[in-house]
Amino acid sequence: MEQRTRTRTGTAAAGTADRVRRGIRAGLAVGVAAVTLATVAGCAFGRPTIKVPPPAWATASPSASYDPANPTPSYTPGYDSYSPSPSPTQETYDPDGRSDVRGSGCDFSASLRQFTYTVSLTNPSTTSSYSYDMRIDWMKDRPADGSSYGEHQRSVVVAPGATETYTAKYTLNQSSWQAFWYTCQITRATKSKI
Repeated sequence: MEQRTRTRTGTAAAGTADRVRRGIRAGLAVGVAAVTLATVAGCAFGRPTIKVPPPAWATASPSASYDPANPTPSYTPGYDSYSPSPSPTQETYDPDGRSDVRGSGCDFSASLRQFTYTVSLTNPSTTSSYSYDMRIDWMKDRPADGSSYGEHQRSVVVAPGATETYTAKYTLNQSSWQAFWYTCQITRATKSKI
């Protein structure tokens, strides 16, 4: 009787190589399946858009734009605009300083027989002092015939940007009078630089 025995062909190393090959094939199959799934998922859901803001130091100039109807790009230069600093303007000087003067409180006291008028002078200059040669008249009114009951004259020096206030007065010489109408008028404020 003939006896047959089965013997293993190859060595233990060959068996290990077979197992390694089978593992690699299985790994590749899993990898291909994962890539396929990712591709299908990407097509189905779309890729998310990531917006990265420009850094704080980035500037938008110079810039260029492209219009398909006008393929030549338009260019905006990025230089800074230059505006020269204005030269200091020379202060205008008007010898008639009546625009610098304000009056208030035109009054007459019967007991004192005295006209009064409060005068405020404001020097608009920031650099020069001015002397104002003032004349105040208490004029006849109703009828206003251009005559004056009395006048007050004074020179006042006003520093740059300052305001000086004083009360102009005139006393009547007569001891009795009838009712009368009067107005206070700044008739002169000649201005001269000191």
